[in-house]
Amino acid sequence: MKATEAKLLDFLKRSPQFVIPIYQRTYSWTEQECRQLWDDILRTGINSEVSAHFVGSIVYIEKGLYQVMAQPPLLVIDGQQRLTSVMLILESLARHLGDTEPVDGFSAKKLRSYYLLNTLEEGERGFKLILTQTDKASLLALMQQKPLPAPESQRIAENFTFFEDRVKSLGGDLTALCNGLAKLVIVDIALNRDQDNPQLIFESMNSTGRELSQADLIRNYVLMGLEPAHQTRIYEDHWHP
Repeated sequence: MKATEAKLLDFLKRSPQFVIPIYQRTYSWTEQECRQLWDDILRTGINSEVSAHFVGSIVYIEKGLYQVMAQPPLLVIDGQQRLTSVMLILESLARHLGDTEPVDGFSAKKLRSYYLLNTLEEGERGFKLILTQTDKASLLALMQQKPLPAPESQRIAENFTFFEDRVKSLGGDLTALCNGLAKLVIVDIALNRDQDNPQLIFESMNSTGRELSQADLIRNYVLMGLEPAHQTRIYEDHWHP
């Protein structure tokens, strides 16, 4: 296991792609949690004496996926909610910026090419974050500025609308938002499948969060050790409603 402190945007920029495993719960943040994140970002951005705001950890398995890419995607086992919510804020901001760049590095083009898309890749590899189930199709549609497909992910749709409304409420003064996003800090925790026990770490990190049922634990134990394509087949055959 390797754990290091990192600025969230730097972490997003240098990472090729994040993939949420099929066995993980879908995106579930409520408006209350999104509002708290938004308020924290603005408060941090406004205060010049605050240099950083910690938003939690991102835990992922290195070499967890095997694809023909210069850098393989990272298999995220904790941090989906934070990653997805920040992506929704960045997409909302990119749409509102137009041709402006209120803070260096914060133009629509740079936000998309650094944090939202892999512009030199095709298909799903062209996106920084791949979610599961209906969340996946909804997020990819947003990243392409397309209508959400039916059935849409309710949480993705509602929270994107929430963040979009908040960005619009700022009018043309986006400096605090940009500064706040630039100050977000995470703990970057990289696991090695051959040396660490991702299942044990996953259970431990969730012990203080939303309770996992026995079915959740059994499902995760069975699926976590399999390759992604096999995970999907087993999940759809035995667990998908």
